[in-house]
Amino acid sequence: MRTMHGLTRKGGWSRRLVGLLAAMILLPAAAQAGIMGDEGANFALSAKEGYVATPDGASIYSWGYAVDLVDGVTKAGVMQFPGPTLLVTEGDNVTVTLTNVLPAAAGNVSIVFPGHEVSTAGGAAGLLTAEATPGGTVTYSFTASRPGTFLYHSGTRSDLQVEMGLVGALIVRPRIPVACAAGTTGTPAYNNPNTCYDDEFLFLLSEIDIDVHQAVESQIGAGTPVNVPTNPYESEYWFINGRCAPDTMAEPGTTVLAHQPYDAMPFMNPGDRILMRLIGGGRQLHPFHHHGNHSRVIARDAHLLVNGAGDLVGPSVFTITSVPGGTADAIFEWTGRGLGWDIYGHAAGDGSTCSPDAGGYDVTTREWCADHTKPLPVQLPADQVLTFGGFWSGSPFLGTPGTLPPGEGGLNPSGGFTYMWHSHTERELINNDIFPGGMMTMLVINPPGL
Repeated sequence: MRTMHGLTRKGGWSRRLVGLLAAMILLPAAAQAGIMGDEGANFALSAKEGYVATPDGASIYSWGYAVDLVDGVTKAGVMQFPGPTLLVTEGDNVTVTLTNVLPAAAGNVSIVFPGHEVSTAGGAAGLLTAEATPGGTVTYSFTASRPGTFLYHSGTRSDLQVEMGLVGALIVRPRIPVACAAGTTGTPAYNNPNTCYDDEFLFLLSEIDIDVHQAVESQIGAGTPVNVPTNPYESEYWFINGRCAPDTMAEPGTTVLAHQPYDAMPFMNPGDRILMRLIGGGRQLHPFHHHGNHSRVIARDAHLLVNGAGDLVGPSVFTITSVPGGTADAIFEWTGRGLGWDIYGHAAGDGSTCSPDAGGYDVTTREWCADHTKPLPVQLPADQVLTFGGFWSGSPFLGTPGTLPPGEGGLNPSGGFTYMWHSHTERELINNDIFPGGMMTMLVINPPGL
């Protein structure tokens, strides 16, 4: 039976459920949009130790990168799991100086930047790149030659150091955005008019085997060089942006999750095009399943999926396969088209109108006008026989909260529609055998104006 700071792998139900309920209290009441990160071209990072918190009350010894300086501006320098998201612009000459602040027993550490030609200065020679010795530094330089979603990670015994948390996201934005294609608005992800989006969200997927982390912590405590086998491998925790559900839906930057600042809860309005940036930051495959609609995969490993005419040719999918070390970009839309009923609850004779644009959607609300005033095709049961989920607003209509019993619901004050987004490997929806949790979050579709 495995132990982790007083918690056993089997049992301990009451303490774990208390932790789960406490984490639910952290859920944000207002929309948190976009990708948090550090924008610049010159970064000073450090590799540090810390502890990752999980909703079942565990505190797992880990390593991570911290951001100390960005373009000469001092940052907090707190170890992050995963590492800080680096936001750069196409054509930037990027420098990343890494300082090894890990305990000496951890040995050397480094960073590799797949998809970029990197030069180094200082450090010691390593198998894949120059490495920072304990207390030492090394500098990496490269040109961000093309837009896209990339990852970075340790190139020093990656099987161990990536598992310990030395991995992060690198996002390169176009320098001169192209005009969006007809019928779309927003910002292009690539130098292609068909890649415009209204908002973007990052989903860095990873996992933890607590046996590995416990063994490393034990050897660090003994002061002996870390020599931990990474096989056989059996993960017990699965993360999106360094958090297990329901912490994925807690507010970004909450002090309760001191080393895990990034949330993973997407919000949108009907008709928005949201860009999903998916990164395989661990060693396992993860089929990331998004309810609500298909998405169009537009790029893999920062390579746009287009034909000779520049048309997007990536697949339309409801599950995006995330591979270790790989990235994928996809555009997701939701309008309610195809549901067959009026999502706002308009009724015949109520005086409401729907003014369609050329595509058949209301110019203001993005309602599918062909369904305007169509009734909900089912009769909802009485409240007395319903079980109320936390995101149920009391009404089936977008933007219309209804009556809820005292103490029920409360996580959806806007009356939005909610869809679960999660790993389709369903054993990954747990926190060390406790369901629900793991690689899971919620999409909230808010009514227009929010």
